[in-house]
Amino acid sequence: MRVLQINTTLNTSSTGNIAQQISNILISDGSEGYLAYGGRYPRNNNYQNTIRIGNKFDFVFHAIITRLFDQHGFGSKRATKTFVKKIDKIKPDIIHLHNLHGYYINIEILFNYLTSKKIPVVWTMHDCWAFTGHCDHFDYVGCSKWQVACHTCPQKKLYPASKLFDNSKANFVKKRLLFNSPTNLTIVPVSNWLESKLELSFFRNFSIEVIKNGIDLNDFKKTADKNFEKRFNTQGKTVLLGVASIWSKKKGFYEFIKLGKLLKKSFLIILVGDCSKIKIDLPENIISIEKVTDKVEMAKIYSQSDLFLNLSFEDTYPTTNLESIACGTSVITYKTGGSPESIEDGAGYLIKKGDTEALVEKILEITSQPSLMKSYEDLRLIATEKFNKDINFKSYIKLYKKILSGF
Repeated sequence: MRVLQINTTLNTSSTGNIAQQISNILISDGSEGYLAYGGRYPRNNNYQNTIRIGNKFDFVFHAIITRLFDQHGFGSKRATKTFVKKIDKIKPDIIHLHNLHGYYINIEILFNYLTSKKIPVVWTMHDCWAFTGHCDHFDYVGCSKWQVACHTCPQKKLYPASKLFDNSKANFVKKRLLFNSPTNLTIVPVSNWLESKLELSFFRNFSIEVIKNGIDLNDFKKTADKNFEKRFNTQGKTVLLGVASIWSKKKGFYEFIKLGKLLKKSFLIILVGDCSKIKIDLPENIISIEKVTDKVEMAKIYSQSDLFLNLSFEDTYPTTNLESIACGTSVITYKTGGSPESIEDGAGYLIKKGDTEALVEKILEITSQPSLMKSYEDLRLIATEKFNKDINFKSYIKLYKKILSGF
């Protein structure tokens, strides 16, 4: 069995790691795995059977037409034409799509090719971009236009941002036509929440099968760090952790600011991620550190924290929750998207979005009564049963074989 995966990134970001892990499982199953990724990233010779789609010039031009004309997904024509010729040479039995947004591929050329070749397609959806006219999430603004037809997008200036025109109506019409053209497409949402949205979208008539993300439990486990207390001056303090690739209002950055002002000095908030776009002075009890790419280092930070807070206002199925639980740190999350699904087995607590008063109350309650939080052993058991990539991602192998067998 030969499977070609297509994703924005290769072995970076949550989706890049997921694609690589699926490829590893394919190889261990005796199959062939190929990975195609966006040309904004350099070639990576550490991985076999990888294909770079386009180059940095293609990325820049695609970004320009997005910024000016709101035509994200319709650039990269030359790069995509070259790429589909490479697909012909590989002759995959299955094509597995992940994120197609990210300024690297032309969805019109790609889907016309997929439709004409009749290659079975599995599409793992990590967000909502595929069935909207512009945005990758709509919860924050409470928009439901995507259920009928997008237009006059309230998030035009947010990723993938357009500074001038609003092309959401035309984008929606084109996507609906293109994405409904293949007859052998299987949609895989990564959470039950996303499945419920897909059933309201123009994908409702396709086969939909939920496969939740997993993580590498060898990387994310309770990890000691003798220097943690000295590095962050945590002696005698309760450590609250927040993690995001890029911090923004949507990701809950200002929720942490409010929280820092309301909590006593005995609490220390550590924010991991890029804050460069936010110009604000942090309260004394908040420390900001850059995005951590080393998994062992990140496991140390999860392990030494008392609570992990996910205060995002929209999310599909955040792997940060899974990583924290695997390291033995309970989660408090806003009730948004698929985030609650990771703590259904008692690995954390739910708070209504934006209810800072309830959030503070819950933090004070459980940090003053540690017995309210599950032990490391209990959290680790949940992670082993629910979040193990070696179990979760084998579901893709089963799905591939089921599709190819005609059942």
